[in-house]
Amino acid sequence: MNSLKEALAWAEEKKLAIGHFNISDSEGFKAVVEGARFLSLEGFKVPVVIGVSEGERDFIGLKEVIALAKVARDGGLPVFVNADHTYSLERAFAAIDAGVDSVIIDFAGKSFEENVLATKRVVEYAKGKSVLVEGELGFIGQSSKVLENLPEGVSEETQTKPEEAKMYVEETGIDLLAPSVGNVHGMVRGGEPKLNIERIASLKEAVSVPLVLHGASGNSNEEIGKAIEAGIRIVHINTELRLAYKEGIREGLESEEVAPYKFMAQGVLGMKEVVVKKLKLFNNLN
Repeated sequence: MNSLKEALAWAEEKKLAIGHFNISDSEGFKAVVEGARFLSLEGFKVPVVIGVSEGERDFIGLKEVIALAKVARDGGLPVFVNADHTYSLERAFAAIDAGVDSVIIDFAGKSFEENVLATKRVVEYAKGKSVLVEGELGFIGQSSKVLENLPEGVSEETQTKPEEAKMYVEETGIDLLAPSVGNVHGMVRGGEPKLNIERIASLKEAVSVPLVLHGASGNSNEEIGKAIEAGIRIVHINTELRLAYKEGIREGLESEEVAPYKFMAQGVLGMKEVVVKKLKLFNNLN
C-alpha cells in the first residue's frame, strides 16, 4: 500500500475500514503507529491515517507530521496523513502543497451551493498532486469534547440524503464523502445517537466514492461493525483518544517520575490501547 488510494481499494475489496486517529503531538503519533505496528502480521501491515485538524496541525506542525509519517512508511508501515476539517480554501491549498495524502474541505455548515463551489475548487487545485479530497455533506457538529447534549442543528433532518450526495459527488469530483448518518463529533454524556445504518447503505448505492464516518468516538462496536458492513471505509476516532491521553497523563503526574518521557508514557499507553482496540474492530481482527 504505497498510497491512501491503494489502501482504500484494499479496504473496499476486504469490506473493512481504515482507522483514522487524530493527534496533536508526537506522543499521539507514537501511540497510533505503535498500535498499528503491534497488530501488523508477517506479510500484512495494518494501514492507518493520522488526522490533524487546523488547531492540531498548528500545534504540532503539518510538515513535522508528514515527516514522521514518511519515517514510518520507510519502515514498512502504511501511515498516511489527512488534513482534517479545513474551513478555508487557503488552508486547504496550503495542506495540499505541504504534501498530505488527503484533505477535508469542510463547508458542511454552508449552503449546498457554497459547499459545492468551495469543494470543487479544492478538487481542481489537487489535480495531479496525488492528494485525495474529501467533502462533507450534512451537519454533525464541530466539537471533540464530552458534550452534555447533542449540538444544535444535529438531527435526523440534517442527515445526508442519497440524492443530494449523488449530486454533490458528481458536481465536485471528490474522492471521499463524509456524510451525516446519526454520527456526531465529540461524545454525548447521556449516550450517542444511533447510527442510521440504512442511510449508510443507501448512500453507498448512490455514490461511487468511499464513505467516511466522522465522530465515531462513543459508538458501540456493534454499531460501527454494522456501519462498516453497510459501506463505511474510514472511521474517525478523536475524543476517545483525548480522554485516554488525559487520564494517562494524570496518572503519570501523580507518580514520582520527573523525566517527561516517563511520566508521559502512561498517556501514550492509554492511547495505544484505544488504537489497538479500534483497529481490531475495523480490520475484523477480533
